[in-house]
Amino acid sequence: MKIHFIGIGGIGISGLAQYMHFKGHQVSGSDLNPSLITKKLEDMGITITTPHSSDAIIDQDLIIHSAIIRPDNPEVVRAKELGIEVVARREALLEILKDEKVFAVAGAHGKSTTTAILSAIMQGSAIIGAESKEFGSNVRFNEATDVMLFEADESDGSFLNSNPYCALVLNAEPEHMEYYDYNTERFYDTYKRFINKAQLRVLNAEDPFLATLKEEVDALWLTPSKDISDINYILIEDEPYTEFQLKDLGKFKVWGFGEHIALDAALAILAANESMDIEEIRKNLLHFKGIKKRFDIVGKDKNCVIIDDYGHHPTEIKATFDSVKAYAELKGFSTITAIWQPHKYSRTLSNIEAFSTCFKGSDALIVLPVWSAGEIYKDIDFDAMFKEYNLTLADKIKRDANCIEVVKDDKTVLNIKDGLIISFGAGDITYQIRGEK
Repeated sequence: MKIHFIGIGGIGISGLAQYMHFKGHQVSGSDLNPSLITKKLEDMGITITTPHSSDAIIDQDLIIHSAIIRPDNPEVVRAKELGIEVVARREALLEILKDEKVFAVAGAHGKSTTTAILSAIMQGSAIIGAESKEFGSNVRFNEATDVMLFEADESDGSFLNSNPYCALVLNAEPEHMEYYDYNTERFYDTYKRFINKAQLRVLNAEDPFLATLKEEVDALWLTPSKDISDINYILIEDEPYTEFQLKDLGKFKVWGFGEHIALDAALAILAANESMDIEEIRKNLLHFKGIKKRFDIVGKDKNCVIIDDYGHHPTEIKATFDSVKAYAELKGFSTITAIWQPHKYSRTLSNIEAFSTCFKGSDALIVLPVWSAGEIYKDIDFDAMFKEYNLTLADKIKRDANCIEVVKDDKTVLNIKDGLIISFGAGDITYQIRGEK
């Protein structure tokens, strides 16, 4: 088939596009602007059009678009004029995943990491919402197996269309509530429908909502406080690893630091153990090397380590920051500098109290302007909310080797080149901390 993807620069759409390309379809796509993702797709031989243009629609068999594409998009309009089928990513999943044995990973936090861990263990095809460092992409195609490790998205309810053989749910913390009309009953009901679609369910028994299902859902239940023990943080060739005991299955080592990493790995181990020998799982787990933008070590020397992290919700940031403190202690660093680019005014304001506590333990906190993601500007008094910190409000940061330059009003106000430096955010901070912007 000839398939055209509108919004192909998004991580989710790009994953489907790559997968269909690997399966032998003729793929093209478009986006508003060129990006690192579109450049990678072009390097694979996929034709990319920027910006959106009706000229991109010629004789394709199917048009797939991301959730944010409007009906008046010129490519959507042209496709309908030509009688070409147009479907949203959500609906396209039904067809794309219908013949796969899908291990679908869902939850507000930890989906990408857990899917990448499962991919390392099971070595099947994978579509992840972030780049796995194991294979340098968010997509892997293994035609030798029908196993698909899939990051399932609850933000638009599309996880219901993921054809889950296994539903692995880390947590069900309310997020993306605008899609659910801010109705928590509808939100939780959608999770129940997703779980009930699967033959195999692997669930976190200590999530407040999931715990309410224990009497009605037949599942492999993980009770982290009882089932995960003897957690130790170790360095292997200067890389961070968490070692832990899981039930009576023995000890495991997984890349990364933190109880949340042990939790992610434990759920993945239980899901894989349904069809794999535990010793093979233990060995394959070591293939996992982290994912891009999650505790991503992007620079280091004897005096300094620089880490990029995608965390943009207080729960995520707190979990990662606890890991940062353990890592700094093992590395012998005496200072931790946190750099935060808040993501969306709505998320920042609705969680401001939690944000104000999740950086505890930092020696300096630098806050950049809110990455609006298209939202209207709202005034937030960061000075007042973060007065307990050694706070600097800045406009941007610049990376020069292993030195971070903090800029305010076009003037350098700080140069940081010692200790552990970590950035948090889902906006362009990842490019700033890497020196790519």
